[in-house]
Amino acid sequence: VQLQASGGGLVQAGDSLRLSCAASGRTFSSIAAGWFRQAPGKEREFVATINYSGMVTYYADSVKGRFTISRDNAKNTVYLQMNSLKPEDTAIYYCAARLKGGWGSRAAADYDNWGQGTLVTVSS
Repeated sequence: VQLQASGGGLVQAGDSLRLSCAASGRTFSSIAAGWFRQAPGKEREFVATINYSGMVTYYADSVKGRFTISRDNAKNTVYLQMNSLKPEDTAIYYCAARLKGGWGSRAAADYDNWGQGTLVTVSS
């Protein structure tokens, strides 16, 4: 499956952004999806994941209550709505697909395919 992330940009603290991740190459509803991020000098970290139907989600504690992951299987797209952005949210955001082993993993190593990343910069 190929993934294409978009929607990043430069915003001020408190603003919102919505990231999109378009998938192709496989039946999208059979793919577990997630978002990760990597800040300069830091390891890639889990942000959110969503099950096949979109009814169940998990979030990192650092974004819980501010970010919302969703998916539209008809459009083969996963979204990450980011509200109340903080400077510490600055990172490259990656969407990821897990093709085997179920959904719900927070480990980057469990995901098989990755988008190219989209940069989010939050100024104070």
